[in-house]
Amino acid sequence: MNRSELGAALRALRNASGKEAKAVARGAVMSASKLSKVETGRLSPSADDVDRILTAIGVSDDVKAEYMDAARAVATQATAWRLIQRAGLHKAQQRLRETEARTGLLRVFQPALVPGLLQTPEYMRAILSRRDDLTAETVRQTVSARLERQAALYDGTKRFQFVITEPVLRWLIVPNLVMAGQLDRIASASRLPNVDVRVVPLAGRKHDIPNHAFVISDDRTVSVETVHAEVGVTDPRDVALYVAKFDGFAQAGVRGNELRGLLESVREDLLRQQESS
Repeated sequence: MNRSELGAALRALRNASGKEAKAVARGAVMSASKLSKVETGRLSPSADDVDRILTAIGVSDDVKAEYMDAARAVATQATAWRLIQRAGLHKAQQRLRETEARTGLLRVFQPALVPGLLQTPEYMRAILSRRDDLTAETVRQTVSARLERQAALYDGTKRFQFVITEPVLRWLIVPNLVMAGQLDRIASASRLPNVDVRVVPLAGRKHDIPNHAFVISDDRTVSVETVHAEVGVTDPRDVALYVAKFDGFAQAGVRGNELRGLLESVREDLLRQQESS
């Protein structure tokens, strides 16, 4: 069941109940306009929205359980990277900037790469240029758009939390000297008053598995990066799982002076490797 089909099904349930849209909207604690958009498929409802609509309609527990399963599936949407690329990677960066502008707290977990908001231009170009299907102009536009996004870090009304695993600092997808500069950039960002950067060190016993990168916007949505697609999660129960995972890794991470000491140690290792090569 897709968004349009779910909306049509909710409208059919409401009509069968004999209740007017205004009454159901009032009972669901939402505007009549929002309910209309949900029923016509113009707005993708959260699982919580659907739960409140079904409660306001007054359906049975069995019917509610059936539709809540469908709602949770609709609330998790995957967009293939090839479609994002076809629409324009720089446009995707602009959409991210708009989303970040509406977000008060952005939490980023990254076990594979340096987060985009902390990347240097050289690191960005290296990441993008490894793709044979991207033109030089596409790389240039995307780097420019990502750099524009980084201005948000200096907005004191917003908070940013980054949790990175130590292998990210040592993964040489770029030359040693470029990576050393990238580590300097992370250290510099960690000094901003509204930016919390933590690195989970390799040393010590671990109690969770990194799995994959994800970004939490406030406590509303999660964007998950997989090999083939970007997955959007809006079901509050699923969002809560990611928040708990992020908090667990954040507690295991080092920050402040301890973080900067780790960055300097890795940087020195990179420079020694450079000199001996």
